[in-house]
Amino acid sequence: MAEKYFQKAEAYRSRAEYDRAIESYNKALAVYKKNSDVSGVLDCYLSLGDTFRAKGDFTEARDMYTEGLGLAEALDDRASEADAMSGLGLSIRALGDWGRALELIRKAHKIYRTLKDRKGEAFSLWATAGTYRIKGDVKRAISVYHEALEMFRALKDRSGMAYSYCGLGGSSRVAGAFGDSEKYYKTANRMFGQLKDRFGLAYSYCGLGNARRMNGDYKNALIYFRKAETLYKKIGDRVSYAYTLWSVGTTHKMLGENDKALESFKESAEFFRQTKDPRGKIYCILGAGELDNICGKRGKAEKAYSTAIEQAEKYGFKVEKKYAAMLMKALEPGKGSPLNLP
Repeated sequence: MAEKYFQKAEAYRSRAEYDRAIESYNKALAVYKKNSDVSGVLDCYLSLGDTFRAKGDFTEARDMYTEGLGLAEALDDRASEADAMSGLGLSIRALGDWGRALELIRKAHKIYRTLKDRKGEAFSLWATAGTYRIKGDVKRAISVYHEALEMFRALKDRSGMAYSYCGLGGSSRVAGAFGDSEKYYKTANRMFGQLKDRFGLAYSYCGLGNARRMNGDYKNALIYFRKAETLYKKIGDRVSYAYTLWSVGTTHKMLGENDKALESFKESAEFFRQTKDPRGKIYCILGAGELDNICGKRGKAEKAYSTAIEQAEKYGFKVEKKYAAMLMKALEPGKGSPLNLP
């Protein structure tokens, strides 16, 4: 019975039907606990962690991975230990603790190498690259994403390759290489379409929207963002949806549609509050601050930028601190606004 629930949950998760997957995993977990099947309980904890993380519920994901890590250590199951560490690292990274995340993901990488688990190695490299990006070390992020991409290519893992292309797309955009960014996202989008990966498609549509936005093509940017929004809503991923809403708000801001921009920033900020994503909150503070500045509320804008700088310093987010400082400087007389932040 437990195995039946578990397989049903796996099928739901593969189709990005996360709420149904969680329901089935919990049913399997209850039966595994009743039967004292510790390996089954461990599998459920790790799968629940993966599912909660995919839908942006990072505190729940963290708790599931923590339970799973404890069990894996007790069972001396090194592979599951590495999986739990990777997942836990990704979850606490999303909650702002990229330093500890990097530590956990590196530990997982070492275990994968010891076990000669090439797929695990590639995944942990991809996770490491994303952590460097959040830290603000974009050059290193690009380098490690390339390493992950080559490893996934050697394994003929098309899904891993596509997610690496997305990572390269986002990091290249932050580095100012907008042409490269669009090229990587287009490749990822094509691959996700072939793989019928709804989450990946949404991710790449959002990236393509941002690439168009950075090129000043706001009309097509909004078309891509709407495609991403539709998919994220169906999937139930609140964090990715929130970042897409921020991008929509920024596009409206660049078009001078301030009311629409503020509406998007407010909605986005509420999702970031719910999911406890500190980076997202900073972006929304900056967006709303810029709108205040555009509307002549300089004091309010300055206060927003100061708050953003404090928060970026608190979490060690280099890129976001740089953006806040740029906007603070733009408050000076004669400086242009708005800024099209990557």
